[in-house]
Amino acid sequence: MPRALPGRRPARHHLVLHRPPQRPGRGQPIRTSDLVLALLGVVLLGGFALLAAIALTAGTVFP
Repeated sequence: MPRALPGRRPARHHLVLHRPPQRPGRGQPIRTSDLVLALLGVVLLGGFALLAAIALTAGTVFP
């Protein structure tokens, strides 16, 4: 009586792209969108600090 399934797996070559293994000392590369978001956050914080400085000085100059 023949077997229902073959005893050996068929060869499956080149189905997945093989990447070189990551070195432990190196992290993921930084994406451009992450850099843009970080720059936007710094600009917003700087703007808030500038507005606060203007509000404080304007309050002391004009009572």
